[in-house]
Amino acid sequence: MKIYTRTGDKGKTTLVGGKPVPKTHSRIEAYGTVDELMAHIGMIRDMIGGGPVKDYLLEIMDRLMTCASILASDCDDCGVRIPEIRESDIVSLETAIDNMEINLHQLKSFVLPGGHVISSQCHIARTVCRRAERQIIRLSAELFVPETVIKYVNRLSDYLFVLSRNILRDFQQEDIPWKPRL
Repeated sequence: MKIYTRTGDKGKTTLVGGKPVPKTHSRIEAYGTVDELMAHIGMIRDMIGGGPVKDYLLEIMDRLMTCASILASDCDDCGVRIPEIRESDIVSLETAIDNMEINLHQLKSFVLPGGHVISSQCHIARTVCRRAERQIIRLSAELFVPETVIKYVNRLSDYLFVLSRNILRDFQQEDIPWKPRL
């Protein structure tokens, strides 16, 4: 199978199930942003080194590929088995957040990205995650999207925020508090 199909040359692509749609379709925008998010998380994973966080980020990318597959699917029974996002995947993110927060001081203000390049990359991924969430919610107003997909992406942005703070702690750096000029 060749990587190029030439179907995109005219601005079209095909969803799982065979339906052709314009590349500007809301499904494409949603799963394309999830794909962008996976690339950012892959960058974080490469920057981290080893350990359980690196392993967990691989699991997160797997779940995001599941989300993208769900978003790209436009068929009830097209002979393709699509994985699902489970409530246990959301609980797993919540547990990871809770475990990191144990070692972090409570925030008293908004924080600005920065302090370490890996932490900043987490903030970039977090903002892409929020954009993906908005696009998925927009899509869900038109078409069916499992609630677990929306919940997972929402919780993932929280995870990325707490991970950014945890990384700062690991590198003995401080959060950069936002001090509004009033």
